[in-house]
Amino acid sequence: MINQIKSSRAVSLFIMFVLNLSVLVAQPKKGELNGKIERLSKEINAIIHHDAKIEVIADGFGWVEGPLWIENKQMLLVSDVLNNTVYKWTSNKGKEIYLEHSGYTGVQPRTEELGSNGLALNHKGQLLLCQHGDRRIALMNASLDNPKADYITLAGEYKGKKFDSPNDLVIKSNGDIYFTDPPYGLEKGVNNPSKAAPYQGVYRISKNGSVTLLVDTISRPNGIAFFPGEKSLLIANSDGQKPYLYLYDVDKDGLLVNGRIFNNDRGTDGIKIDKQGNIFTTGQGGVWIYNKKGILLGKIKIDGTTSNCAFADNYKTLFITADNYLLKVDLAKKTGL
Repeated sequence: MINQIKSSRAVSLFIMFVLNLSVLVAQPKKGELNGKIERLSKEINAIIHHDAKIEVIADGFGWVEGPLWIENKQMLLVSDVLNNTVYKWTSNKGKEIYLEHSGYTGVQPRTEELGSNGLALNHKGQLLLCQHGDRRIALMNASLDNPKADYITLAGEYKGKKFDSPNDLVIKSNGDIYFTDPPYGLEKGVNNPSKAAPYQGVYRISKNGSVTLLVDTISRPNGIAFFPGEKSLLIANSDGQKPYLYLYDVDKDGLLVNGRIFNNDRGTDGIKIDKQGNIFTTGQGGVWIYNKKGILLGKIKIDGTTSNCAFADNYKTLFITADNYLLKVDLAKKTGL
């Protein structure tokens, strides 16, 4: 009987050892996330480095968004939408607080996504922020080296109707700002009693400060990016029940015409387009990469949701915001040619 007990215990210990070993094997190495590069076409080899890994370079965010690489400062800025803070990341110091009260400067307690989201630099090198809580596109009234929560409103309404929560933006070569305005920053979303417009808009702020409504038919406009040459604009729709990527032609007046569905693969959040016209789309499961014809070339697959991405180092690096992680992937040198 004692021998049977010993034998049974030995079997149990062996099973536990095997299970623990499998857990250890399944865990990513420090600095890496569970994921892989899936190459569906030979074209992807000219975009993502053959040895590329998915590296975790920072974590501990609430919900990280809006990555912006600033080349002359060698720093990346990202929005923590839930914590109303912009962080900076550098290779020397890693993650640091850069700007608090980045999206909401009020005193009333608030919930939901109240911080900044999309970030950009204007042609003067000043920081622009899509501010969910304050419901505006704002310019930080301070230098990049000495940031502070002092803002100038570039636009906060259209025809007397306040924006919902500006989400992402892109700046045309002539200085015009194009941005999306879904309801994600509103408490209770579209059911918020302060929601002013009966639609979700895509807008333009012209150099003279005038605001133009460009599109009011996309249910959840989100990521936005110009193709090279700025003759066409891609807009993501993060509504899971609708088409996911819309393509518009840009006419001589900068208005959007000839809207059509570009891709309907999955709900998309942020988008970026490289100099070759390759499209990096974020959403559930990672970053999916298409050529300019809409053919899926490959995936940067992760266990989680990606919100946006940004090119750096002349298109040699891709930074990815994903849930509470900041990721880095090496791109092929040919990407920026």
